[in-house]
Amino acid sequence: MRGGQVAARAPVIQFTNCRILRGGALLREDLWVRGGRILDPEKLFFEERRVADEQRDCGGCILAPGFIDVQINGGFGVDFSQASEDVGSGVALVARRILSHGVTSFCPTLVTSPLEVYHKVLPQIPVKSGGPHGAGVLGVHLEGPFISREKRGAHPEAHLRSFEADAFQDMLATYGGLDNVRIVTLAPELGHSHEVIRELTALGICVSLGHSVADLGTAEEAVQSGATFITHLFNAMLPFHHRDPGIVGLLTSDRLPAGRRIFYGMIADGIHTNPAALRIAHRAHPKGLVLVTDAVPALGLGNGRHTLGQQEVEVDGLTAYVAGTNTLSGSIAPMDTCVRHFLQATGCSVESALEAASLHPAQLLGLEKCKGTLDFGADADFVVLDDSLHVRATYISVGLCSALTTCLWWG
Repeated sequence: MRGGQVAARAPVIQFTNCRILRGGALLREDLWVRGGRILDPEKLFFEERRVADEQRDCGGCILAPGFIDVQINGGFGVDFSQASEDVGSGVALVARRILSHGVTSFCPTLVTSPLEVYHKVLPQIPVKSGGPHGAGVLGVHLEGPFISREKRGAHPEAHLRSFEADAFQDMLATYGGLDNVRIVTLAPELGHSHEVIRELTALGICVSLGHSVADLGTAEEAVQSGATFITHLFNAMLPFHHRDPGIVGLLTSDRLPAGRRIFYGMIADGIHTNPAALRIAHRAHPKGLVLVTDAVPALGLGNGRHTLGQQEVEVDGLTAYVAGTNTLSGSIAPMDTCVRHFLQATGCSVESALEAASLHPAQLLGLEKCKGTLDFGADADFVVLDDSLHVRATYISVGLCSALTTCLWWG
């Protein structure tokens, strides 16, 4: 009750001269916020007899829900898969820097690592709400080590693992606990994986299929056990084949549980996925597409040698490789760049491109009531974009703190 009273006394801010992404359409309406929430202006006026305390002219820009990145390995020199005594400061730095790219929530991602790295790093990355300090942390994405050796990509082979007989306990021992975990990527063809999937989903943890040689039947069984996501579709999995399309076939499978939607990540950086493949995936299953950056610590740093967990990564132009190889090692494209490339490559609507970076990841994580939407009652996390979808401003929890409601403004 006390929190509600504080919110009711908070200033009402009205964003005018804008187009709001709401209900899959860009609407010429004002956006009203108070106490970190989106307001219904009719209730405000007729029930409280209040008007805005402050108006902000958006200059005709687009207001979209803040972007959500569910797969980001680091950035700006910070490597989430490197153990240190102060992991939190690195997470905080990335949380601040990704605001300029429209990201208001993210899942710090750990690649395959030694046990001691998980045990030291995971307790230092708690779930944290976003605010003027930076984007919110939704929970950790653990990508590996329970993945295929054949499709390990940039993951170090020496630290890959298979499930032991007591599979879930084996996983707990590997990670040292799951308190701060939101997503686990695993290969469903590994023995005992379906037992693990059921245990994880019972805890509310999203299971993603990736770095895998699974055929379609195995992938469908994993979804029937509770898996809901595919890690970077087309990358690190068997290529599509007309007699057995593998994990890719989940996009049009007729053997999924009734009412279950499968989501899939796409790295739309212009490097990982050909535009034709982006178009195929989007046209096959548009409502499940989730844009991810898969950004590595080299994001924002330019050419040279950097790290990704236990490996060295070499950046050359727009591409990151495992040093000394031609194996791709994540991306160096920020989320707003991915949104723009996805829009151009697929020819989809602006609304669809924006929802792939906001609404769909929120739905994947069961957060669509408060994140990824500008519906009444949702969190006041949003990004201001010009017509070419370049970020002009990023707001988090607007009105929650009357002294500082703008996390970023540039342009």
